Amino acid sequence: MATRHPDVHSSVAQLYRDHGGWLVGWLHRRLGDGHDAADLSQDVFTRLLARPRPLPLNQPRAYLSSIARGLVIDHWRRRDLHRAWVEALSHLPREYAPSAEARVALFETMALIDRALDTLKPAVRAAFLLVQLEGLTCAQAAQQLDISLSTVERHVAKALRHCYAVWFES
Repeated sequence: MATRHPDVHSSVAQLYRDHGGWLVGWLHRRLGDGHDAADLSQDVFTRLLARPRPLPLNQPRAYLSSIARGLVIDHWRRRDLHRAWVEALSHLPREYAPSAEARVALFETMALIDRALDTLKPAVRAAFLLVQLEGLTCAQAAQQLDISLSTVERHVAKALRHCYAVWFES
């Protein structure tokens, strides 16, 4: 594990004093919600505190907005995933609905898998989703994607290894 440079804390504190309010406003304009903007702003500074080296401060607002942009995309993806999850749960008969604790655990697992799949190349992700979610055989997926069976098998194996690696890192 890398040790943190002693100047990281002071440079993050200075960034927060100088640009924290601006960042919350920037996020609020994009999200339309002050609470979410404040939360994501704190997430930006928390990430910066975890850095092992001093921050590049020559263009602080560009640097902060770059980090925040990624967090906004994650926020929107998570919100969309949550809506789909709630919609899917609403169609279950009450006796099959998971407990509140199980819902949270399942949603967190889905969010982790979503983030893992998002880092895959589109062809790998497509093959994996066709086989694992749509229930197609590898041969059917190969036909639908117009690629060889061995390529689909390689893509699915790669995606599974990647998901396992992400799961065990979390």
